[in-house]
Amino acid sequence: MVAFGKYLQRKQIEEWRGYYINYKLMKKKVKQYAEQIQGGSQHPRHVLKDFSRMLDTQIETTVLFMLEQQGLLSGRLAMLRETHDAILEQPDISRIVELRESYRDVGRDLLQLLKFVELNAIGLRKILKKFDKRFGYRFADYYVKTRANHPYSQLQQVFKHVGVGAVVGAISRNLHELQENEGSFYSIYDQPVLPLQDPVVEAIKTAVDKLTHSTNFLNFLAQHALIMQDELVTPSEETFDERTYHFNSLLLNLGNTFLYMVNTYIIVPTADDYSMSLGAAATVCGVVIGSMAIAQVFSSVYFSAWSNKSYFKPLVFSSIMLFIGNLMYALAYDANSIALLLLGRVFCGLGSARAVNRRYISDCVPLRIRMQASAGFVSASALGMACGPALAGLLQIKFKFYKFTFNQSTLPGWVMAVAWLFYLVWLCISFREPLRDTEEEEKTNPNETTSMTDRVESSRVEEGLQKPLLITSGIKPEDEEDCNESEESQEDSHKPANSFRSAYQLLTPSVKVQLLIYFMLKYAMEILLSESSVITSYYFSWSTSSVAIFLACLGLTVLPINILVGSYISNMFEDRQILLTSEIIVFIGILFSFNLFVPYTVPQYVVSGLVMFVAAEVLEGVNLSLLSRVMSSRLSKGTYNGGLLSTEAGTLARVVADVTITLGGYLGRGHLLNATLLPSLVICIGSIVATCCTYNSLY
Repeated sequence: MVAFGKYLQRKQIEEWRGYYINYKLMKKKVKQYAEQIQGGSQHPRHVLKDFSRMLDTQIETTVLFMLEQQGLLSGRLAMLRETHDAILEQPDISRIVELRESYRDVGRDLLQLLKFVELNAIGLRKILKKFDKRFGYRFADYYVKTRANHPYSQLQQVFKHVGVGAVVGAISRNLHELQENEGSFYSIYDQPVLPLQDPVVEAIKTAVDKLTHSTNFLNFLAQHALIMQDELVTPSEETFDERTYHFNSLLLNLGNTFLYMVNTYIIVPTADDYSMSLGAAATVCGVVIGSMAIAQVFSSVYFSAWSNKSYFKPLVFSSIMLFIGNLMYALAYDANSIALLLLGRVFCGLGSARAVNRRYISDCVPLRIRMQASAGFVSASALGMACGPALAGLLQIKFKFYKFTFNQSTLPGWVMAVAWLFYLVWLCISFREPLRDTEEEEKTNPNETTSMTDRVESSRVEEGLQKPLLITSGIKPEDEEDCNESEESQEDSHKPANSFRSAYQLLTPSVKVQLLIYFMLKYAMEILLSESSVITSYYFSWSTSSVAIFLACLGLTVLPINILVGSYISNMFEDRQILLTSEIIVFIGILFSFNLFVPYTVPQYVVSGLVMFVAAEVLEGVNLSLLSRVMSSRLSKGTYNGGLLSTEAGTLARVVADVTITLGGYLGRGHLLNATLLPSLVICIGSIVATCCTYNSLY
């Protein structure tokens, strides 16, 4: 494995050699500082000051050169503009072709500049990691925060692409104007969405996307999905992504996500009535709702493993299991069997293909639209969560056909069974199984394949810009001092985890805390949602329709809250600040939900529940956003990936919450509310304490 310093030296453009970060010099200085501190000739504070000044100088050299090159590109574009205006007055095909090629040349030079910035940013990240690893400081955190947030920050210029965006816009607009468009010269601003763009423009956009880690709404939603991103893909892998992508298959994948969430929450408003009609206590609704989550704990693992070999077969199996499960749920009423009711929900849980849904987007959707697909996954989940209770509120009819009863308790099962049957037919007709790597290799000319060594080298060097500058998982051995380390051990560091134990060992303390936070918020939300029908009927005598409206309104807050956080709040505050604040608000919401000294009122329940739910939604988005950025890259693929870990943590929280509701029912419905809120409060306090203890390690 080639060390990064050698790779940087080999990839440098000869004319620009003096403007790259001097990685080799800084590496030697780190070693020199270590010897000086060990010998007592240098104070650590002086070392930090000297190293900071060296980094500032290196970054200044790089940034000023980058701005100079942008100016040169802008000058060339201005000259081409004059030629362009002349051609528009007197069109000449040969001159148009020549001018288009000139614009493409500017685009190719811009690509070289982006690669220049990319290599320097990777070098900076690596030297900061090396410094922290050698001295045990959190200098990288301090350095980037102080520089990036300063109004005159030069470091910020590396990641703010205002100048680059202007150059890209000029190239794209002029190339579009020069296209033969049946005599029509529309501007790109008249057609915001261009189906086909020049390959050079597409390449530049891809390079900028790799270089940018923005916090806009789309990115926030995508990270909310916790679809782990692998190392930056090579051009050959991008081509493979394009060949595996099938739009109808993606829609079917998102359809599965939507229907499953509807299936999860459609029974919540009526689960207590259904339990009582079968001779059980109302609080058994906790077991009825939770049995689906219990089965999902196990189904997530085998679905994740199955997705290593196929996507179509797991989705077919999921649809069949959910169809059977909903039939059993609906027939339990006429069979007068609580066991059949629970078994039906278990079958539904065994059909949970959310691990496959996440994996399909991660593996089979091209990088250029993966963010939109990930956001679609979250949106489909949120819409399903809102539609489930709303649909239950509409099914307030009762009739009997032959020997089968159709009422508010059984209709959710019948409706979902029909929905899954239609989905299964659509799936079999329209889904296209994507080609696997092995299948693609058999169809590829051996002369065109990239060697494994080159691919590993490329992925190592390109990894830096996929992640933020400060992401240091502490897992991957990236210390380039160990140049004599065997190639096998380096390749092992890229292998995915092969068990829950190995996946757990890859988790840093801060990641474990974030999984605890995720457990806490899912527990609190499940308590609120699952016991809502029991609590509201006991205290306020709400009907099923009223409960359904309340739950639907809660579900409809998900997307607006994510828009607010993703577009505005996350740009004004650090993620860790939003994280801690949201935890405190969840704590306040739980605290005010208790029934203590005054008669329990509808405003108290609704307002406290809404505050807790909204804060938990904000917390979930920020928490998963942090997780997607700091989890080890080894958890981005394989069976035991980051998505599976988060799914298991959330599912276990739901199981524990539903069991808590059932056990709390033994104390009586009058004590159920406080009995279930108390564990929520304790877990919330624990997560706040854990967050405070690891606050400085959260980025």
